[in-house]
Amino acid sequence: MAQPGRLVQYRSLPQRRGGPILNDVSPSSRTDADETLADLLARIRACRMCAHALPHGVRPIVQAASTARLLIIGQAPGSKVHVSGIGWDDDSGDRLRAWTGLDRETFYDPAQVAQMPSGFCYPGKGNGGDLPPRPECAPHWHPPLLAALPQVRLTLLVGQYAIGRYLPRHLRPSMTEAVRRFAEAPVGLFPLPHPAWRSRLWMARNPWFESDVLPALRQQVAQALGKDNISGNWQAPCL
Repeated sequence: MAQPGRLVQYRSLPQRRGGPILNDVSPSSRTDADETLADLLARIRACRMCAHALPHGVRPIVQAASTARLLIIGQAPGSKVHVSGIGWDDDSGDRLRAWTGLDRETFYDPAQVAQMPSGFCYPGKGNGGDLPPRPECAPHWHPPLLAALPQVRLTLLVGQYAIGRYLPRHLRPSMTEAVRRFAEAPVGLFPLPHPAWRSRLWMARNPWFESDVLPALRQQVAQALGKDNISGNWQAPCL
């Protein structure tokens, strides 16, 4: 049985086939057991594992410090984030901050909040939106990064890829049901839809998200960060 607050991977993504890997060193095979978080972040930011498949180039996005108590696992950076180099620096990030009640100062403080996407680089556009996160990132980089974040008390699983990897299968017959059943999730996990523009339509069809899920989300975020409360009622950001 998983320990409370400890992430267990429930699904393995397919491994890459073909294409060059310039830093293909499995984290589990490294002999330096004393690698610092700074060293790990430097290796992530220097990663070129998926360079052959990224039409807009390589720019891994990650935020972490060993003291972080809140971890956000999203999908992959979008085009705006790829340009700015700042995670969730777009309309989706505005919505996520509104949902959680976090201000930008707290959200971008790595000592409090860690950001670990399912794919660290912008994958490019596909039919109907961004391509899925590259499948190489999570199995290669998530385990050592999670091990370097011992203080995390709450992990937000934002979107279908994070939910599919870390939420037990029986709790995710669909993304909507996974979110609806948030209270049944293992201690320390909180599933959320991805806050893309389509989430406004989804919220209109599922009013329980605003009335039931968001207050609980804000309460758990406040508790994880050791705050007395998180700011007021949810309001859709002006876009």
